[in-house]
Amino acid sequence: MLSANPDSIDAYILTFPPEIQNILEQVRAIIQKNAPNAEEKISYGMPTFTLNKVNLVHFAAFKSHIGFYPTPVGMDEFKNDLAGYKTGKGSVQFPLDQPMPFDLIKRIVEFRIQDVLNKAPKKKSSKK
Repeated sequence: MLSANPDSIDAYILTFPPEIQNILEQVRAIIQKNAPNAEEKISYGMPTFTLNKVNLVHFAAFKSHIGFYPTPVGMDEFKNDLAGYKTGKGSVQFPLDQPMPFDLIKRIVEFRIQDVLNKAPKKKSSKK
């Protein structure tokens, strides 16, 4: 479906039919609401949110599914919830012919935020 290399998430979403745009916008809104300090960009050709310069999650639309990429640690934490979906090391496919699991996406995003924040380098205190 994607013919050009979009330079923003808005441009990426506009390359899809309206019904897919709606799903992508909902996924984006969930991420924005739960990670208000995250930054948006296109990385690996897909919408990406970063937090503290670390990739938080990616998502993308395909012919028959929405791909969601929360990194391997995000997949491991939710393996039971993801059991009914096609998964890879750091990815899951949510079929377009099934209801989109927006609550699960929200919980994965919340987990990834904590994971990134917990791994952030601690600032050293300056004692004199």
